[in-house]
Amino acid sequence: MKQNVIWIFGDQHRAQALGINGDENVSTPHIDTLARLGLNYTRAVSGFPLCCPFRGSLLTSKYPHKCVPGHEYALDENTRTIAHAFNDNGYHTAYFGKWHLDGFEEKNMKDHDCNSQLNLGRAVFHVVPPHRRGGFKRWYGYDNNNSPWDTWVHGGEGKETESIKLDGYETDCLTDMLIEYLSEKKDDNFFAVLSVQPPHNPYVAPSDYQKNYSPGKIKFRENVPNIQSIRETASKDLAGYYGQIENLDDNVGRIQIALKDLGLSESTHIVFFSDHGDMHGSHGQFKKTNPYEESIRIPFIIGGEAMRYNGRLNGECDVPLNHVDIAPTTLGLCGLDIPDWMEGTNYAHYRMKGRTKDNEPTSAYLQSVIPTRHGDSTDLPWRGIVTIDNWKYVCFENTVWLMFDLNEDPYELVNLAHNTKYLTKRKELNDELQSWIDKTDDKFTLPIIEEV
Repeated sequence: MKQNVIWIFGDQHRAQALGINGDENVSTPHIDTLARLGLNYTRAVSGFPLCCPFRGSLLTSKYPHKCVPGHEYALDENTRTIAHAFNDNGYHTAYFGKWHLDGFEEKNMKDHDCNSQLNLGRAVFHVVPPHRRGGFKRWYGYDNNNSPWDTWVHGGEGKETESIKLDGYETDCLTDMLIEYLSEKKDDNFFAVLSVQPPHNPYVAPSDYQKNYSPGKIKFRENVPNIQSIRETASKDLAGYYGQIENLDDNVGRIQIALKDLGLSESTHIVFFSDHGDMHGSHGQFKKTNPYEESIRIPFIIGGEAMRYNGRLNGECDVPLNHVDIAPTTLGLCGLDIPDWMEGTNYAHYRMKGRTKDNEPTSAYLQSVIPTRHGDSTDLPWRGIVTIDNWKYVCFENTVWLMFDLNEDPYELVNLAHNTKYLTKRKELNDELQSWIDKTDDKFTLPIIEEV
C-alpha cells in the first residue's frame, strides 16, 4: 500500500506551547494524542527562525544561504521542491494557505524605487503566478497576511487562477479546503500541505477559544523577567496565542476524523510542525530571529495510523532534526528515494521498526544570514549549533556570543560562553560549528579559540 502524507503547520508556534510538551496553559488534546500514538521529535529546530528562510529550506531541503537567505526574498522559480519529487513518483500534490516565498514586498520596493514597505498594497491580494507555486499541482494560497478574518487565497489546478475570499477564520476555512480535497482524492496517492498563519500575531483567536484564556491566569516560563512592561505585553499576547493554538488543535482533530471517515487513516501520515517559535517575553524579547529555545524550537510530530500493520515506533525521539531534514524525512515515510539535490537527513526510520542508520549528524546548524531588524530581537548575523548531547553554541562574526548546557539549564539562564572553566568544551563546539560552515559552503568567520 502506498503511503500518503499531510503536512500541518502554523506560524510562530513554539515547541513548548503544547500540552504534550509540558505547557500548563494550553489545551491541545488532538495534537497530544497524535504525539502519544506517533513519534514526537522533541529536539527539532528551525535552523533559521524566520518565515521565508524556513519555508524555502522546508520545500527544497537546501540551507537558507543557498535558497532564501532573508525576509521577503523569493524562491527561485527554477528550484526543485518536494512537490516535484512527489509528482515524479505519481502523487497528486496540493498546497493550501500561507506561502511567503514570492518576495512580494521586495519586488514592490524595487518596482517603486522606495525605501519603505508602507502603502505598497496588502500581500494577501498578491497573486502568486502558477510557475512560482513550487510545482504543486493544486495550489490555493497567499504570499503573506496578518489578518486571519480577512483572508484571500488565489490559485487553482495547474495554470488556473481564481481568487476566493475565505468566509470566516483562516484556520477553519483552510481546513475546510483541505478536507474537501481529501474527499476528492481519497482514491489517489497524495501529498497535501495545510499552512496557516495563526498563532502568528495579531494574537486574537475566535471568541469561543479566546474566552478560555485570561491574561491574568497565564503562567510564565522561568526565563521571563519580572519586569512589569514585559509581563503585561507577554500575558496579553499569550492569552490570544493559546486560543489560536487551541483552535488549530481542534482543526487537527477535524482532519483526523475526516481521514477516518474516508478510510484514509491507515494510509496517511500526519506531520505536524511549525516554521519557528515565539519568545513571548522570555529573556525580555518578543517574536523570533534569535537562537534562544523559544525562538528556534519547533514541534515536530509524525502521527496517524499509517504503517499500522507494518510496524511503527511511538514515543519521543531526540535527534537534532532541522528544517532541511523535513522534506527528505517526509519522502522517507513513503519509501521514496531522496533526490541528490536535497541536503538534509532522512529521519523517517525512527518511526519504523527494525531500521537504523549510521553516520547521522550530531548537531543541527543554526543561522541568521541576512538580519531583518525585527523589533525586540537580534540585528546582527549569527551562526550556531545545537548538539545531540544538548549543548548550544552561537557566535557573531569573530565573537563568541552564547553557550548553554541545556541539560542543566533548559531556560538558558547561565551563559558559559566566556567562562574559562569551559574553554575545552568551547573549542570543541567552535570546531563543530566550523565544520558546518565548511560542509554547507557558508561564509562566516568564527573566532579563533586556543586552549591554554
